[in-house]
Amino acid sequence: MIICHCQSITDHEIRAAVDWMRAADADTVITPGKIYHALGKRADCGGCMPLFLNAMRSNENFRVSGRGDVPPLLRRLRLLAAE
Repeated sequence: MIICHCQSITDHEIRAAVDWMRAADADTVITPGKIYHALGKRADCGGCMPLFLNAMRSNENFRVSGRGDVPPLLRRLRLLAAE
């Protein structure tokens, strides 16, 4: 399904980019900007962002694993969010 009509990005491309980024670095924080960059494209109007985020978050590889080796910055952010 086409998610971003301006840049012709499909949900399959978004999932593939998330999988690729997670395989390259298990602790990376994946953002829409990083996905656009990985696909060699740039965001345009932003109208697709709700669908884009949904496709991105629905990938099982999206989240940083719950392993004990979470980067210090993420650990700190999680602590702050819990307060």
